[in-house]
Amino acid sequence: MKNYCLVKSEPASYSWDDFVDEGKTSWTGVRNFTARNNLRSMRVGDQVLFYHSVTDKAVVGIDKVVRAAYPDSTAKEGHWSTVDLAPVKLLRRPITLDQIKARRSLKNISLVRQSRLSVHALTAAEFREIVRLA
Repeated sequence: MKNYCLVKSEPASYSWDDFVDEGKTSWTGVRNFTARNNLRSMRVGDQVLFYHSVTDKAVVGIDKVVRAAYPDSTAKEGHWSTVDLAPVKLLRRPITLDQIKARRSLKNISLVRQSRLSVHALTAAEFREIVRLA
């Protein structure tokens, strides 16, 4: 069964354009247990939304998992994980957090309820709804 997630990044630190320029990246540095578990649930081929946090607060693109969870080499201690992601496409228009909050079907997703979380699990319906908005 395919999984769907959303990953957040501050565009000043690592933007969609940076991601596209690299062609793929390891999603390292996650140090929250819920976010880590969301990473660990990802499988090759799963679809992921790329969200610009802090300044833009908008979903800007779609990426995919190209390597399932493995140990994060940037972790100094603990059992943290990373996945490798590759960009798939830029959305025609960014979908803002306000637009997401305004949709009755999306008002309870973890992006809204747990805003500090860096990796969010989504249902297939939630993923499709956000992509449809674009």
